[in-house]
Amino acid sequence: MPHDSAITFRFAAPHEADAIRAIEFEAGLRFVSVGMTGIADAPPMAREIVERKIEAHEIIVALDEQATCAGFVMFEPQPTRIYIQELDVLTSHAGRRIGAALIEEVARIARVRQLTQLMLSTYRDVPWNAPYYRRLGFRDLDTSELDAALLARREAHIARGLDESKRLFMRRDLV
Repeated sequence: MPHDSAITFRFAAPHEADAIRAIEFEAGLRFVSVGMTGIADAPPMAREIVERKIEAHEIIVALDEQATCAGFVMFEPQPTRIYIQELDVLTSHAGRRIGAALIEEVARIARVRQLTQLMLSTYRDVPWNAPYYRRLGFRDLDTSELDAALLARREAHIARGLDESKRLFMRRDLV
């Protein structure tokens, strides 16, 4: 199913840092509905982090008909893959396949760079997390499939207070 053709995509611009942080904060509020208030109560990413990612061209935004930021994907290029760090879409724009289209934008970049995988980490049982990514072609990774970089990321998650027993890494091969 194609995404909403009124939506356009481009790398984020410096003036959009606050809009990106606001989208992330609003997306976090959804976790209240699944009893994960710690995520809902968390402040948005530090502005400096967002600004650094914008400068590195590692955030793509989705713009609606009014050129308003409706969602974004933040990613990290790695030697053989792109790691998707964050994907958020405003609740007011849900159901328009914006998240799926943002993932496709990252896949397009990966293919241009001759990278073979998209990777991410997410919550196993939250409906808009792992079940959603499975519908977009990602598969669950077994712990034995995690390389040193992913194991280090898992340890960093634990250090930040994330419950890794409820999370998993997922991969989508780009062939």
